[in-house]
Amino acid sequence: MSAPLVEVHDLAKIFDVSPPWLNRVVERKPKAIVHAVDGVSFSIQRGRTLALVGESGCGKSTVARLLVGLYGATRGVVHFDGEDIAKTLAGANALKLRRRMQMIFQDPYASLNPRWKVMDIVAEPLREHALVQSDAEARARVGELLASVGLNPADAEKFPHQFSGGQRQRISIARALATQPEFLVCDEPTSALDVSVQAQVLNIMKDLQRERGLTYLFISHNLAVVRHVADEVGVMYLGRLVEVADKASLFGSPRHPYTRMLLDAIPDIHMTGRARTPVQGEVPNPLNPPSGCSFHPRCPLANERCKTERPALLEIKGVRVACHAVQEGRVA
Repeated sequence: MSAPLVEVHDLAKIFDVSPPWLNRVVERKPKAIVHAVDGVSFSIQRGRTLALVGESGCGKSTVARLLVGLYGATRGVVHFDGEDIAKTLAGANALKLRRRMQMIFQDPYASLNPRWKVMDIVAEPLREHALVQSDAEARARVGELLASVGLNPADAEKFPHQFSGGQRQRISIARALATQPEFLVCDEPTSALDVSVQAQVLNIMKDLQRERGLTYLFISHNLAVVRHVADEVGVMYLGRLVEVADKASLFGSPRHPYTRMLLDAIPDIHMTGRARTPVQGEVPNPLNPPSGCSFHPRCPLANERCKTERPALLEIKGVRVACHAVQEGRVA
């Protein structure tokens, strides 16, 4: 197998969310630190899709922003095609790297400038990277990009408020494709859309991947969407990966108790009579995470070791999983 296009090793991001210094002195409060991402490692092969799933606040979107350089990592390294992203973005080849990787944001209502026409929105990266030499060339290229995502080239003269949510997200995809990138980071690109529109946008993304050989990191909390688009799935909990497996293994025989809990909560649309178990408990406060395995307060298989010792992400029978119960054979 060829080398992965994207390799992430021990990636971490810490945010200081402390109140102002004077408030802390008067109220005698310590600094407040959040470990948004805490030692995440994975790789993505060319032309494939890795999906990151988990509850809100688990660090999925922070990973996405770290990968494209919107945040600087506290610890760890991201390699893109063998190059260290942080070093490249700080050097002379930053623009060349940014051309090869793009991001599709979650909210199509917030990610498009309401004062700009679609023509200017989609043409901005073309002009920034000097991919077009004239207005006529830019207009022709924007028309092609809009057509590739199922919109009319004439839509270039409209403003974002004249489009529905699904159409706006297509404009975002067209903008992301303008530089002909190899890698797209998709931060919940369909979560703000209704179900029928979600399917249209996802099908467009799958078609584009086949045509252009794109590599995706797909962030989502919707397991049905993940099952449709992903080749491999990583499950995150409180800033850490707890299970990484190919799609068939993860949905067919989930190992980690948290993954099982997420899958058990999905409504049974096939009416098989399977009992639906709601997700138990609450996500712990990230400012004061539990000791040991961060999932142990909600886990039905937790023992004393789980409460004191943090499990490592180890490969067991082709699946990477961070769970003492799985490693000890206590999971049925």
